[in-house]
Amino acid sequence: MSCSNHRAAIRQRDRNLRNLHDTQPSRSYYLKRREDGLRAPPKLLFWGLIIFFLLVILGIAGFVFGFREVLRPAQQQRLIDQLPFLSVLRNPTPIGGVFPTIVAPENADAALSLLEMPLDIASPTATPSSQAMAKATAAPPADLATATDLPTLAHTAAPTATERIATVVIPSPTPIPAVVATSDRFPTGAPRNNPPPAARIFGLLHQQQTWNNCGPATITMALSYYGWRRDQAFAADRLKPNREDKNVSPDELAAFVNEESAVKAIVRMGGTVELLKLLVANEFPVVIETGAMFEAYDWIGHYRALVAYDDAYELFYFFDSFLGVGDSAQGVSISYAEVDAHWHAFNRTFIVVYDPQREALLRELLGDYSDLSGAAQIAFETAQIEARREPQNAFAWFNMGTSLVAMERYAEAATAFDQANRTGKLPWRMHWYQFGPFAAYFHVGRYDDVMSLVRINQNNARELEETYYWAGMAQEAQGKPQAAAASYRRALAYNPRFDAARQALASLN
Repeated sequence: MSCSNHRAAIRQRDRNLRNLHDTQPSRSYYLKRREDGLRAPPKLLFWGLIIFFLLVILGIAGFVFGFREVLRPAQQQRLIDQLPFLSVLRNPTPIGGVFPTIVAPENADAALSLLEMPLDIASPTATPSSQAMAKATAAPPADLATATDLPTLAHTAAPTATERIATVVIPSPTPIPAVVATSDRFPTGAPRNNPPPAARIFGLLHQQQTWNNCGPATITMALSYYGWRRDQAFAADRLKPNREDKNVSPDELAAFVNEESAVKAIVRMGGTVELLKLLVANEFPVVIETGAMFEAYDWIGHYRALVAYDDAYELFYFFDSFLGVGDSAQGVSISYAEVDAHWHAFNRTFIVVYDPQREALLRELLGDYSDLSGAAQIAFETAQIEARREPQNAFAWFNMGTSLVAMERYAEAATAFDQANRTGKLPWRMHWYQFGPFAAYFHVGRYDDVMSLVRINQNNARELEETYYWAGMAQEAQGKPQAAAASYRRALAYNPRFDAARQALASLN
C-alpha cells in the first residue's frame, strides 16, 4: 500500500470516530435534561410541611400536658379504660414502687434501743418550739378527749397519727333514722369466748364501690347489718366531698357511724386473727384496713367487711367493694395468713360497729383492747417482735411509730419512722393513708421533714387535705403565717368538712 493510500485510510478512520462520538449525548446534555426534570419544590409547600409537623408535635405535647395536669384521675381512668395504651401518659410513679427516702438523722443506736425498750420507760423529752406546742395543744378537736373505757371512746376512737391534731370531725346534722337493733335480733347473753370452728354474720348488703370510695362503701355495708339503707353516696358526701380524695381514715369512718346512725363504732389497732374470729362468732360486724395489690394495680390501701371464717380451710370471707362477694355470694375468700400479711401494713387496725345495748359484751370480748392505750401497747409489742425477727421489715418499724404516736411518745415514734424510711421498702402510697410521721416529726420540731413529706404527697396525690393541714402546721411553727393560712384554705377547698383545718385557720386569724 502506498503512503498516500495509508494516509487516506487514517483520515477515513478519524472521520468515522468523529461521527460515532457525535451520536453520543454530551455531559452537558445530561445535566440540562436532569435539571429540566427535577425542579425545586415551591417554598410554600416546604414551609407548610414544617409548620404541619410543628403543629403535630405541639398537639402531642399539649395532649400529654392536658392528660396529666388538667384531667382528674377519674377522668384519666375513663380514657384508659377505652384506650389502654394511654396508661403510659400517667405521671411516673417512684422508682421501684417505694416511698422516696428522705434524709433522716443517723441514729442507729436509738433505733436498736427501740427493739428492747419496755413501755414503762419514760419517753425522751422532745423540744419543739413553744409556738408549735401551744398550737398543737391549745384546742384539740372535741373528739380527742383522753378516756380509757369503751363507752366514752365510742365517739373518740382515734389510734392513728391524726388522733391528736388532724382528726376530721364530722358535723352533726339531725341523725338519719335507722333501724334500731333489738335484743330479740342481736344476742345480749354470755359471750362466745371460744369461737366455734366456723361462723358467719348474715344480713350485710354488698356495695360495689364507685371511684375512690372503698371506705364509704365498706362502712355502709357494715351498717346495713343493723338495717341501714342509705347508700355509699350518702356516706361519701359526708366523708369525702371531693371524689378524688384517696383517703378516708378509720377514725373518720367511726365518727360517721357515731354521728349519723343509731349504732356505734370504735377503732383499735394491733388486732389478731383470733380476735377477728371472736368478734364474728359473737355477731359484731368488723371492717379491717389492709394493703392490696389488685390485677393491673400496684400497692394500695383497701377496706374489707368481714362476714365469715372457716377453720377447716383457714379462710376468712369478706364482702369486698372492689372484688365483689365471691362464689355463691358467700364472700371473697382469703387465707388467714394472707389476711394477716396484708393487714400488717396498717398496724392491724380494725373497726367494730355495734349496737349500744351490746356494749358491755363487746368490752368483755375486747379485754385489753377496750382501752385505746392498751390496744396501742399490744400493737407496739407485736411490731417490736416482728422488727427483732426481721430488721428490714419496713411495716414493723412503721407500726412501732404509729403505736408510739397513739401513746404520745413522739421522739421514739420519730426514730421508728426514720428506721422504716431507711429500709427503702415503704410503698410509695403509704403516706396517703397514714400520717403518723407527720405528727411525730412535727411534735419533735422537725418541720423541714414534715415539709419533705408534704412535697412528696403533693407530687403524687395533690387532693389529700391532710397533707395541706400538716403543711400549715409546720409553716405556722416556722413563723410563716401567710403560707400557713394558704395551706389551711387549700385543705378546706378539698374538704370543706375538715374541721381540724377550719379550727387551725380560725386560731391563726
